[in-house]
Amino acid sequence: MTTRFTLPADAEATAPPEWHGLGRDEVRLMTVRPGGITSGRFSDLPGLLEPGDLVVVNTSGTLPARLDARRADGVVVPLHWSTDLDDGSWVVELRRPDNSGPDLGVEPGTVLELPGAVRVTLIAGHPDPEHPSRLWRARTTPHVASADYLRRHGRPIRYDYLRGAFPLAAYQNVYATDGGSAEMASAGRPFTAELLVRLLTRGIPVVPLTLHTGVSSPETHEPPYPERFAVPEATARLVNSTRKAGRRVVAVGTTVTRALESATGDDGVTHAAGGWTDLVLGPDRPTRAVSGLITGLHAPEASHLQLLEAVAGPNLVGAAYREAVARHYLWHEFGDSMLFLP
Repeated sequence: MTTRFTLPADAEATAPPEWHGLGRDEVRLMTVRPGGITSGRFSDLPGLLEPGDLVVVNTSGTLPARLDARRADGVVVPLHWSTDLDDGSWVVELRRPDNSGPDLGVEPGTVLELPGAVRVTLIAGHPDPEHPSRLWRARTTPHVASADYLRRHGRPIRYDYLRGAFPLAAYQNVYATDGGSAEMASAGRPFTAELLVRLLTRGIPVVPLTLHTGVSSPETHEPPYPERFAVPEATARLVNSTRKAGRRVVAVGTTVTRALESATGDDGVTHAAGGWTDLVLGPDRPTRAVSGLITGLHAPEASHLQLLEAVAGPNLVGAAYREAVARHYLWHEFGDSMLFLP
């Protein structure tokens, strides 16, 4: 990864824009092209794309994935649910009591008490059982279905840059339909129903796929772990026809990019696909289907920056982040946006 920058101290969005009297689509939008960089509002998006371009969104909904867990010593700590595995076990992250980062000192066999008379036992590190890091494969006793359980007992995951607790609705994209993500696929948050209609009436179709995001743990900046995804046949067909017509396929976020590229072969043809993806995009694996990207702003050293470079190249990404620092753009899930049109 070649993009390097220092995040200013006051550059983190500490609350949703609605808490400051703005609409979702009134966050700033930086448009980044080889010919230059311009700045406006997210509501400008329909005029920045062309009829025949295709916008692809991730319809995964956000679950309230933070639980209060009681350790054997009686201390209550945050436990973040990340995903379910095929055998029904959970992948979880145990946090420090002050939520300042993952607790890296836990051992296999650790048992924690969860709300509703449920216990969770940490079995082995995930995805590598031999080298535990921050994520653990865990089992619940009794077995509980994660989505229903989290809706009853969980709260949205939040990190220490936020000032206040916000309802789950603040962490949902307007087109979310299928709850399964531990954290919001936040590149799509600035979309409104009205904005989607404006795109469609301009001749810019909006099509879905699903990728359920796991826990990001922004303190650690590791590569993305395997995630569950599904690209429908209709979406694959429209991606191929758009590219054949010489128009842009614009992914809304790194999750959409990862899913689409996981469904695209060496020949550049996208197929309906689903399952788990461990694809990591970067200089050694540039994008084949995605030719435009809408994204939020990622922290220094975040692995997402590699994916941005796979779409737009290191020079454009580096220039965009220098401009974002200079113009005091806001970072994280409630912050400002970028549109890369390389």
